[in-house]
Amino acid sequence: MPPSLEPAVGWGVLHLFCKVALGDAEAVTAAVKGAEGDGVQVVPAAMLGHKADLAFMALGPDLWRLRALQTELVGAGLEVVDSYVSLTELSEYNPDPPEELRNARLHPNLPPEGKSAFCFYPMSKRRGDRHNWFTLPHDERKELMYAHGMSGRKFSGRVLQVVTGSTGIDDFEWGVTLFAVHPDDLKEVVYTMRFDEASSLFAEFGPFYTGMVATLPEVLAAVGLP
Repeated sequence: MPPSLEPAVGWGVLHLFCKVALGDAEAVTAAVKGAEGDGVQVVPAAMLGHKADLAFMALGPDLWRLRALQTELVGAGLEVVDSYVSLTELSEYNPDPPEELRNARLHPNLPPEGKSAFCFYPMSKRRGDRHNWFTLPHDERKELMYAHGMSGRKFSGRVLQVVTGSTGIDDFEWGVTLFAVHPDDLKEVVYTMRFDEASSLFAEFGPFYTGMVATLPEVLAAVGLP
């Protein structure tokens, strides 16, 4: 591969949503194990519905290594039907958090134990004539995001939210990955937080992908690749 291409801060994050074409379970396994051997975290999930059969969330410092994983999964017979590219980041409203929180945001350890319900969606802040997030003063935006975060804290222990930045990298401004204990936790947390002004007036959402996180052999068996 070419010399590594790494963010100055944080990791690259690649979500791949795939359908099984002529998939080769051994080749898929080799691709994932090879990436993990190079320090990439790979979270496999079996997806529900028609949008995709399975998903891989891959996190690592080198974007070329993430690209190699994508190439190898396609070579193993999977068809990538959707994807999302983002970077782990610190919030601009809390740029200097305690070290533990900083590491959790920039270098998360995934998947979290005991939270196998999975959901991903992209989102942006509205830039309309009436409601434009980016014309609000910084202090007002910070206050709105603080209130938004307080709503999310009610789900501590039930839901882990991983927010990654994609402004200038993909079609939306953030990717949101949720891991939950129960599938209705996913529904409840998204519904609850939509009442916050930061969401009710300013949030725009992309498609939602929902499924279940499991070991790679379990995911492959669930999608017909034992």
